[in-house]
Amino acid sequence: MNKLLVTLLLLLAFAKGTTQIIKPVKWTSKVEKVSDTEFNLVMNGTIDEGWHVYSQYTPDGGPLSAEFSFDNAKGNYELIGKPKESPYKKHFNDVFGVDEYYFEKKVTFTQKVKIINAKLTSIKGKIDYQVCKESCINDNKQFTFVIPTSEAEVTTSATVTTKVDTVAVKENTVKQNVPQNKAIASEIAKPKKEEKKGLWMIFFLAFLGGFAALLTPCVFPMIPMTVSFFTKQSKTPAQGKRNAVIYGISIIAIYVVLGLAITAIFGADALNALSTNPWFNVIFFVLLIVFAASFLGAFEIMLPNSWANKVDRQADRGGVIGILFMALALAIVSFSCTGPIVGTLLVESASKGGIAPIVGMLGFSSALALPFMLFAMFPSWLHSLPKSGGWLNTVKVSLGFLELALAFKFLSNADLVLQLHLLEREVFLAIWIAVFGAWALYLFGKISTPHDSPIAHISVGRLSLGVLVLAFTVYMIPGLFGAPLKLISAFPPPQTYSESPNGFFGSSGASQSATLPDGAEAGPHGLTVFKDYAKGFAYAKTVNKPIMIDFTGHACVNCRKMENNVWSDERVLQVLKNDVVLISLYVDEDRDLPKSEQYVSKITGNEIVTVGDKWTEFIITKYKTNTQPYYVLTDLKEQNLNTPVGYTPDANEYLAWLKQGISKFK
Repeated sequence: MNKLLVTLLLLLAFAKGTTQIIKPVKWTSKVEKVSDTEFNLVMNGTIDEGWHVYSQYTPDGGPLSAEFSFDNAKGNYELIGKPKESPYKKHFNDVFGVDEYYFEKKVTFTQKVKIINAKLTSIKGKIDYQVCKESCINDNKQFTFVIPTSEAEVTTSATVTTKVDTVAVKENTVKQNVPQNKAIASEIAKPKKEEKKGLWMIFFLAFLGGFAALLTPCVFPMIPMTVSFFTKQSKTPAQGKRNAVIYGISIIAIYVVLGLAITAIFGADALNALSTNPWFNVIFFVLLIVFAASFLGAFEIMLPNSWANKVDRQADRGGVIGILFMALALAIVSFSCTGPIVGTLLVESASKGGIAPIVGMLGFSSALALPFMLFAMFPSWLHSLPKSGGWLNTVKVSLGFLELALAFKFLSNADLVLQLHLLEREVFLAIWIAVFGAWALYLFGKISTPHDSPIAHISVGRLSLGVLVLAFTVYMIPGLFGAPLKLISAFPPPQTYSESPNGFFGSSGASQSATLPDGAEAGPHGLTVFKDYAKGFAYAKTVNKPIMIDFTGHACVNCRKMENNVWSDERVLQVLKNDVVLISLYVDEDRDLPKSEQYVSKITGNEIVTVGDKWTEFIITKYKTNTQPYYVLTDLKEQNLNTPVGYTPDANEYLAWLKQGISKFK
């Protein structure tokens, strides 16, 4: 009994001293026969709760997209197109400044192949992917697909399961604390909340767009005319109010049907794909430029007059049908003002995919219809309406400036995907500063457009808006010199996509480069960073400082959050600059190692070919984990000074961790 008790205690002690190489995705594979020579190679992934795998179509500049490779295709088989994917979700990543497409809970990739060599019995394939939650893991999975040689094999070839065992390894560190587990829980719920938040934001912005359309010369004068018609032509006040409500509902129905048509014609997945296609982004850019020119007075965008005449004749029929055609007549007659706004909303909401176009049209039409219903129900309110005048054209021109600014967001999307570097951050901001600066001058009456009326003075409202636009213009100017501009971080290209990633007066200048130690580079916030472990370790010995190893990745979202939000804290920054030697090891660095340094891992069995493979192998073998970000403080004997930590968004907690480790350095 005593021996058994001792054995159990030893096992318990060992269990506490172990951790796991995390494998959040469990893969299976199967082969489906399409014809005698064509087969589908199916890869199914079951994703742990809260983790995300990224689509092969995820735009450049964000998380790592899935990549596929298949061996010995030449003369044996042909790949038919790219792998098909199960539906993915999408949300904007404000850290990288791009949309990201991801799968949660499960994912299926299907590669269709045509067999050329009848003697072929199997195909080997591989997927390289990134999976993220609070930390990110760059992983891969190899598959062997057995090609059936008979009908019996096809029907009996149940799913070929590739078992993925979680590797338990001894840990020389302690598990992270409870506050981080709370952070994990919040991250799990975050994507769904952001998805709902995105639709509410589309509705809100579309509602504002509808309200802006209401204040244009084509719509605003129609309010008293339409309300007067319903109140005077109806036999009773109650009937007039009822007809006005039907009229408003008809307006909403017309625009919602338009949103439904866009979604039905293109489909949610196709809209997602269009939003990342550079050429469609260029088309969207051209459309918005045309809309902006129309609002600024260059020309009018109008539907054929015959359409309005035919609809107007139908409106004379009376009853519910007649009211419906009256609403349609409003949509057609006011198209020169509402068309550009509707077009912009459809382009923007279509880029979000799913039911966003429907939600957008619901928000727009609600704002457009609401005043007609309310003023018909309370006619006395009409006396409080401002009179039509030149201010309506001011609203229209202002919308033109907004359209012009938004157009360059779509051109920027195309430039980012193609990596042309024609519209880098500084150029984009310079254009926006020029556009909003011109808008401010217009509001102050310094410039005018073709349809503006002469003005002796500007109103208080116009002056106030002019001051606001001017303040926004001034706010953007420091962005040319490296300021983050957090208020508009979703619009310009990320800081890394610029002529000077660290700012014109930052750490990227040649004078600072000359003072950097051999093998070091200028990193975030002017930090001196080594990206080679051996060189960084050698330098730490010469200056007798502890080492902080930063296991990171180019496509690691939370790594960027740590750099932007925690490392930027002045107290943390001073410690990183003065008290440690910082070594940043990028586990997704795709540069090939010299042939002499390439090998096959004895731990994972993977080929170590790239620099990223080397650092991935290092973190697994040395620190028994495979997640990023991961921070380790060591002395000059490569011994840990304290417990390594992962994502730590609290600057105070991170600073305490730094000071604790540094205090133990001798």
